[in-house]
Amino acid sequence: MEIFSFNPATLFSFLLTLMRISLVVFLLPFYGGETLPATVKACICLVLTLALWPQLSFPGELMPAHPWGIAVVLLKELVLGLLLGLSVAFIFAGIQTGGEIMGFQMGFTMVTLADPQSGAQVSITSHLLYMVALLIFLALDGHLALLRGLAGSFALIPPGGLTVGGPLAGSVLELSAGMFSVAVQIAGPIIAALFMVELALALMGRAAPQMNLLTLGFPLKIAVGFFFIGMIFSIIALRMEDTIIQTGPLLDNLMRRGQ
Repeated sequence: MEIFSFNPATLFSFLLTLMRISLVVFLLPFYGGETLPATVKACICLVLTLALWPQLSFPGELMPAHPWGIAVVLLKELVLGLLLGLSVAFIFAGIQTGGEIMGFQMGFTMVTLADPQSGAQVSITSHLLYMVALLIFLALDGHLALLRGLAGSFALIPPGGLTVGGPLAGSVLELSAGMFSVAVQIAGPIIAALFMVELALALMGRAAPQMNLLTLGFPLKIAVGFFFIGMIFSIIALRMEDTIIQTGPLLDNLMRRGQ
């Protein structure tokens, strides 16, 4: 029933669109986290909803009538947001893991910082590589690729239409396995280089036992580590470029497996 030319289906359509955008945006990297205040996040969600609603929206008839049905829709939208966020967060987690390994090899385990995204304590090398990867991702419009993936979810998955099954779980496991592959690619060159430094120091210790190898080895490993960190920046840039190119098909594949 319309009251004062007000159609309830229009309001329900707007609320469903706001629900999808808010739950997904709050869990996507760079839009969520602890760096942005809650009021700023709410404003971003409202602006995006007003921008997308005329073109991308759900019919108001899809809004469940029972409160339990609304709770189920909210839960499935939350799972969808987690999946879309993890699909990209695994790449950055791999880079941070590689940075942690590098910091351990270079002797920087006691030098830690608070990660502004998660609030956890991370090594200085891990935070450095994360910030470099983040800047490269933003410079190459990776955040826009995430928003395009969010817009594509309107055509693939209706509100509460996500199905969590074997194919979707297998895709998530494949993405999590790729995190360790990225970590090995990032930290592999430094691990090999510092192993050669340790081997050289061991041979020097055998040849000249009177030398103070601890005083010599610590700055030498730091210098070699920073030299290879500078070379790794190009690897991170290429990895970020591949990630942005694959973001669209990756998110599309995840949502199709969740239909």
